[in-house]
Amino acid sequence: MAPQIPNNRPQPDQVLVEIANYVVNHRIQSNFAYDTARLCLRDTLGCGLAALAYPACAKLLGPIVPGTLVPNGARVFGTSFQLDPVQAAFNMGTMIRWLDFNDTWLAEEWGHPSDNLGGILATADWLSRIAKASGKPSLTMRDVLTAMIKAHEIQGCLALENSFNKVGLDHVVLVKVASTAVVTHLLGGSHDQIVDALSQAWVDGQSLRTYRHTPNTGSRKSWAAGDATSRAVWLALLTLKGEMGYPSALSAETWGFYDVLFKGESFKFQRPIVQWDAYVMENVLFKISFPAEFHAQTAVECAMQLHPLVAKRIEAIQEITIRTHEAAIRIIDKRGALNNPADRDHCIQYMVAVPLIFGRLTADDYEDNVANDARIDRLREKIVCIEDPQFTKDYHDPDKRAIANGITVIFKDGNELKEVVVEYPLGHKRRRDEGMPLLEAKFRTNLARHFPKKQQQAIIDLCFDQETLEAMPVSTFVDMFTV
Repeated sequence: MAPQIPNNRPQPDQVLVEIANYVVNHRIQSNFAYDTARLCLRDTLGCGLAALAYPACAKLLGPIVPGTLVPNGARVFGTSFQLDPVQAAFNMGTMIRWLDFNDTWLAEEWGHPSDNLGGILATADWLSRIAKASGKPSLTMRDVLTAMIKAHEIQGCLALENSFNKVGLDHVVLVKVASTAVVTHLLGGSHDQIVDALSQAWVDGQSLRTYRHTPNTGSRKSWAAGDATSRAVWLALLTLKGEMGYPSALSAETWGFYDVLFKGESFKFQRPIVQWDAYVMENVLFKISFPAEFHAQTAVECAMQLHPLVAKRIEAIQEITIRTHEAAIRIIDKRGALNNPADRDHCIQYMVAVPLIFGRLTADDYEDNVANDARIDRLREKIVCIEDPQFTKDYHDPDKRAIANGITVIFKDGNELKEVVVEYPLGHKRRRDEGMPLLEAKFRTNLARHFPKKQQQAIIDLCFDQETLEAMPVSTFVDMFTV
């Protein structure tokens, strides 16, 4: 007869306690982190606005029951929707992630920390409108930026040494966990309530990566983060109603997250949680040039450099070799039919072939009207990926965080072009000065797609003024982005 486990309620897992400690007690003092958070805020909102032009995204937005208008509800930027905070978080999270163009974090696990903004902004806006209606002080955008910094840190530091993808789990589990922690705090939850809410996030069944990989790649990967951040808001609200937590949600023998979903391994940390501050926000990667899976960003830069040399000789190419890192091979090295835009923007061969042929890579280039050009598939078949162990080592080096790719083109007549290598993508901290003017231009372009000139200018004036932005009530800020 198997021994029985004593039914004594354990103390909460230390990981849950220490994350709650960080959220409640740690004061962010880095001006650079707040400045970067402002850049992240405006870039993330711009990505969401750009996504509204795509019917596949727009059809998912709005209230669950058409026509529903929630009194003092959260507004969804770029739209006229006024929703409960859970559905508003789903709307905004879906918009933000749809085009694969918001910021990125790469480590043992990868992801997009600004995905958390959906839950953060929906909750903060809703709370601010309730406060305003009752004559109480509103949350400010400083509160939003602080929550963003802490959500980035939670998601990013959990990702540094822990590979969820290797056990088949999607990285949006970390969006759910990070959003749950900071949203519970925004709602006024105590330290113990944050612990309880975090336990709920880990107990949840977690998303599989099925929708990100061949042969099932599909559009759920574009709304999975919206689902995760909205789920976080729902779990936080349940906890604030008094719903109990599960103290050993991670470590419980047989039934905890570690045993059920993480092969019995506990989490590892590059830096102890007590040392967490703003490292992730300060080192986050901005996607500036291309709406493409980030492991391919430098490959696309290489292809853009090669375009003038090969554009008129595409059919004369014998072979193309991409020297890359292990993560890129595991995620985006893909052959065979590509069935939809979500399939194409996670195929390194496609993301290299398009700029070699056309000298560009935009969100529209993943659509059928471009993908049907037979030259793309013919060229894809000639592209081979090989791992460079040094590229992989530099990818994991915390002082480098490189995402290197090199491309060599060989023609049928035997001629070979000199390899083009890019180690750090535009948007990396090491290329921040080079990238900032282009990040600003990206934001202006996204605003111009959606708002009249007067509204664009008012938003630009605000989003380039750190002090004024931080002091602004959240609801006032969000109203500037609605139609």
